Amino acid sequence: MTWSLTSPVTGGTMSQFTTPTYTLTTDANPANNGKQSTISALCGTQTGVRAHAISDPFTIAAFKPANPSVLPSPNPVTGKYPPIPKNTYAIVVRKGVNYAANNAPAVMIGRSSFDVPAGADAYDSANVRAFVSLFSGAVAQQSQGLGDLFCTGVL
Repeated sequence: MTWSLTSPVTGGTMSQFTTPTYTLTTDANPANNGKQSTISALCGTQTGVRAHAISDPFTIAAFKPANPSVLPSPNPVTGKYPPIPKNTYAIVVRKGVNYAANNAPAVMIGRSSFDVPAGADAYDSANVRAFVSLFSGAVAQQSQGLGDLFCTGVL
C-alpha cells in the first residue's frame, strides 16, 4: 500500500479558516489492510477546532482490499469474461464534533470508497489515475462548498 500522507497536510480552502494545516502522527493500524494517522496539532487560524484526543477523535485512515481480486479468465468457448470482481479501497475520516453544550463530542464519520475493476490497474492505469485526479481535484475545489453543505444543507 503506497498511501503515505506527508505531514503537515494543508487543508482545503474554508472561509472561516486562515491557512489550515494539520500535523499528522502515525497511529496504530486499524486493520492489517489499513493505515491511520491522528491529527496531533493544528496550524493556521482554525478557531474552535480541536486536535485528536481519545474521547474526541480526529483521524484519517486508508484501507486496501483484504483479499485483492484478479481478473478472471475468459470462458474458453465464448471468450466472454464472467462478472468482473472489484477491489474496494477506502478513506475514512473521523472527527469529534459537539452537538450541544455540556455533552461529550459525538463522532462525525466520512467514508469514500472506490471500487476498481480487477485488471484495470494493469490494463488501463492512465484512466484509473484520471479518475483519482478528477476526484481529488473536485474535492479540493469544493472544500468550501462541502463545508457549507454540511452546515447549511444547501446543495
